[in-house]
Amino acid sequence: MNQYSVELIADAEIELSDAFDWYNEKQSELGNRFFNEVSSSLKRISDNPFKFAVKYENELRFAPLTIFPYLICYWIDEKLKTIFVISIFHTSQNPDKFK
Repeated sequence: MNQYSVELIADAEIELSDAFDWYNEKQSELGNRFFNEVSSSLKRISDNPFKFAVKYENELRFAPLTIFPYLICYWIDEKLKTIFVISIFHTSQNPDKFK
């Protein structure tokens, strides 16, 4: 299977950075563990972007992290072979905001 490239939009980059900082404040190296899990998840998504079902009418897909309570919200541009990550958000937030 051809691998897709992954691009984080600015909001997703900010969310990732904020979560990284928050976890590092809680415990040394915890931010790095969080970042590594996000990176691994993005690699799996790029290998198989269709693994997660479309939610809502706007073609968004949500991939859960394994350890940390976060979801990666993305959509696929098949023509560009690119995955656009629009949010990396804590599961206590309401995903209905993406409708």
